[in-house]
Amino acid sequence: MTSHVRHITIDCSDAYALGTFWAQVLGVPLSDEDLPGDPEALVEAPGAAVLFVQVDEPEQTKNRVHLDIQPDDRSRDEEVERLLALGATLVADHRRPNGRGWATLADPEGNEFCVECSAAERAALTGTRLPVTADDVTTAVRLAVDATAKAPADRWEARAGSLEWTCWETAEHLGDDLFAYAVQLGPRTPPLDGEVPFRWAPDREGGPHNAVFADREAGPAGLLATLEASGALLASMVRTTPPGVRSYHGYGISDPEGFAAMGVVETLVHAHDLAEGLGLEWAPPAALCDRALARLFPDAPAGGDRWAVLLWATGRAELPGHPRRTAWRWDGRPLEDQTASSAG
Repeated sequence: MTSHVRHITIDCSDAYALGTFWAQVLGVPLSDEDLPGDPEALVEAPGAAVLFVQVDEPEQTKNRVHLDIQPDDRSRDEEVERLLALGATLVADHRRPNGRGWATLADPEGNEFCVECSAAERAALTGTRLPVTADDVTTAVRLAVDATAKAPADRWEARAGSLEWTCWETAEHLGDDLFAYAVQLGPRTPPLDGEVPFRWAPDREGGPHNAVFADREAGPAGLLATLEASGALLASMVRTTPPGVRSYHGYGISDPEGFAAMGVVETLVHAHDLAEGLGLEWAPPAALCDRALARLFPDAPAGGDRWAVLLWATGRAELPGHPRRTAWRWDGRPLEDQTASSAG
């Protein structure tokens, strides 16, 4: 057995005030139990929470341990400006003209921390692709749920786009896909020769083979709740499974990122099917489509409308200059495995 980091603990003179600052930095809440004047304040950040403990002694020497933070949805420089506005101070500027480097800031009590380049900036600097993440799964599912929640209740029995299933069945199938990808990563030793043996069966002849079905009496809101729950399961498994883990998929032994990408593609294209059947508009973010294409369809045409390319790659639309696909499959293997296989 081993240990894990439960808290990163920082001594300070005002736990609640400093905890409030860091809650704004990290975009997460303080614990509901913490109040002004309390001797402790807990910022419940994913991975390892940050605990602020009030002490009488002031900081006397330079930090020997500090936090490095990376912005999620903005550039390094934009994040530096945001944090300065929150009350941080600039201690040292190590940013370089070529875009590399970092800025060292101090929080309101003088604890130093560094702001690094975002993942997108790092990818641009190194010429590498951005991975598909657990957050991408969450984003895709929430966008799909929010879009389809606008549909009238009487439209859910309409046919979903070009599929032979109703919109209700297609949403059930999507939730089942997300569930299936999550459970492939669940066993201590994930299978490499087949699926985790849940029982999959159709609810009617010609319907999708599912292990997960929604209660019809719960209506469309209940159906979408099951979809969001399955998405949360997959996001959690992707976030907590070591990247070196491999598990079976019919389109190639895959890793956690691969299952995340599969979940994103399934969500985006089945939301397209649902939108056609429900009479809704649906156009997911281009960057999300691009990351999924780079992971599962590395030979897809570069450039252009990335959503249009993803629809073409999954046989749902034409793409100028390319024959329409009547059959398709992604390659779920990690890209390094694909490269090794091609070279061999």
